[in-house]
Amino acid sequence: MRRTTVTALVVALIAGLVGVALMPRAPRLGTQTSGDRDLAAAARSAVPDPSGHRGLAVALVENGRIRTAGLGHRDPAGRPVEPGTPFEIGSVTKALTGMLLADQAAAGVVGPDDRLGATWPEVTGPARDVTLAELASHRAGLPRLALGSPLAWARVLLSNLSGGNPYAGQDVDTIRSATERVSTDDDERGEVHYSNFGPSVLGHALAAKAGLAYPELLHDRLLRPLGMTATSVATRADDLPAERAHGSRAAGRLLDPWTGAGYAPAGTGAWSTAEDLARLAAATLAGTAPGADAATARFREDGDTRIGYGWFTTRHGDREVVWHNGATSGFRSYVGFERATGRAVVVLGNTDKGVEPIGLRLLGVPQEEAEAAAPVVPVWIGIGLAVAFTFLGGLSLLGTARRRELDRVTLLAATVWGVAYLALGHRMGDWSVVPAWLWPVGAGLSAVGIAQAAARWRALPTVDAKVPWRRVLSVASSLVAAALAVAAVVA
Repeated sequence: MRRTTVTALVVALIAGLVGVALMPRAPRLGTQTSGDRDLAAAARSAVPDPSGHRGLAVALVENGRIRTAGLGHRDPAGRPVEPGTPFEIGSVTKALTGMLLADQAAAGVVGPDDRLGATWPEVTGPARDVTLAELASHRAGLPRLALGSPLAWARVLLSNLSGGNPYAGQDVDTIRSATERVSTDDDERGEVHYSNFGPSVLGHALAAKAGLAYPELLHDRLLRPLGMTATSVATRADDLPAERAHGSRAAGRLLDPWTGAGYAPAGTGAWSTAEDLARLAAATLAGTAPGADAATARFREDGDTRIGYGWFTTRHGDREVVWHNGATSGFRSYVGFERATGRAVVVLGNTDKGVEPIGLRLLGVPQEEAEAAAPVVPVWIGIGLAVAFTFLGGLSLLGTARRRELDRVTLLAATVWGVAYLALGHRMGDWSVVPAWLWPVGAGLSAVGIAQAAARWRALPTVDAKVPWRRVLSVASSLVAAALAVAAVVA
C-alpha cells in the first residue's frame, strides 16, 4: 500500500512538471512601442491590467491633429503592432452603416422613414414594414440574429467552441430570405434592443437601392471620400488584409478571423486601422464626414444613453461621449469622441479583452467610471470551464479505477476522458483569470488516475457485463464523443 502511494506521488510529480511546461499561458501586453511615444505611454498607463492583452493600436484626435501609436505584439510570433496594422473592428461597422443611411438620406436617395419593402422590394413578410431609421437604431423589433435553419445555429455553437467563423455560409440571400421568415416583436418595436440582424438588413437594403454590393457602397460613399484606404470588408478568406493582427482569447488561444457577406454591415469581415478610424472620428466630429449626422442622438435607450443611426451617445458624469465598440471572437475595438472638448479616440485590441475603459481614460473619463463602462461578460463561464474540465477527468478516472466491479473497456473510456477533459480545460478555460498553475495540478491528478488504471489493467476482464455488446457499444460511443469534443476545440 505504501509503495503504491509513493508511486502515485512520483507519477503526479512528473506529470505536474510536464504540465508546467505545457500549461496555458495568457498573453500580456508587450513592451514594444511604435508611433507617437507620448501617446503610447498614455495608453499604457490607461491599461488597468496588461494581462489578457497582446497588442493595442491607438489613435487620439486633438485640435484636429491625429496622433497614433502601437503597443505590444500583433501575433504570437512577437511582431510589433504599428499604427497601420489592420484589426477586425466588428460592430464599429454598424456606425458606418448608419452613416450610409444619413448620407443617402441627405442625397435624397432614401428617407429615414422609408419602409424596408420600398427600399429593397425583394423583401417580403412582416419585416418589410419597418423603417430604415428603426433598423439603424435597433428599434425595429427584430431578433439579434436570424440564422434560419437549426444547422446554421449548430454551426454557430460549434464555431464558438472551436474558435471558427460562426458566420461562414451566411450571404446576402441568407439575410434577404430571413426577412421573409422573421416577425417583428410589437412589444419591442420602438425600443432599443441591440441587433446584428437589423443593421445587416439595412446595409444590404441601401446597397440594393444603389445597385451595388454593400462593400462597394461603403467604399464609394464613405471610405474613399475620407481617404480610408486601409479599411476593407473581407467577404472571403482571400480578402483578408496582409500584415494583419491575429486575434485570440484573453487566455491565449488563437481564433479564426470572421468573413462573410451576410452580416458584413453589422461587422463581419470588417478590418481597419487606428489611422483610418481616426480619420473617420475626426471628420465625424467636425461634421465633414459623409453621413456625419448619423451621430446625432435621436432616441433614448436608458437614462444615460441615446442612439442615432448606429452611433451611441452616453453620459459619464458631466461628459457626453459619442461612441461605438466592436467585439469579434478575437478582437475588441472602440471609437469615441466628445464634442465639448473636440477630442476623439480609437483603441483596437487583438484579444477578446475589452478596450472600452482604455478609450474612455484617454478621453479623460475618471478611471472608476471608465472601468464601470466596460461590457459585462460572464467571466464565470470561463472560470468554470477551466476548473471543472481540469479536475473532472482526473477525479472521475480515480473514482472509476477504484471501483470493485470493473472491466477494461470501461476503464479505457474513463482514461480517455481523463485526458480529453484536460485538453478541453486547456483550450476553453479563461486562464487570464484562473491561475494557470491549476492546470498542472489537474494533469498530475489525471496521471495518478492513469497509473492506478494501469496497475489494475492486467487483472481485469475485457468486458464484464450480462450483455457484452451493449457495454462495448456504450464505451465506443463515449470514446467517439470524447474524440469529437477534443477535435472541435483543438482543430
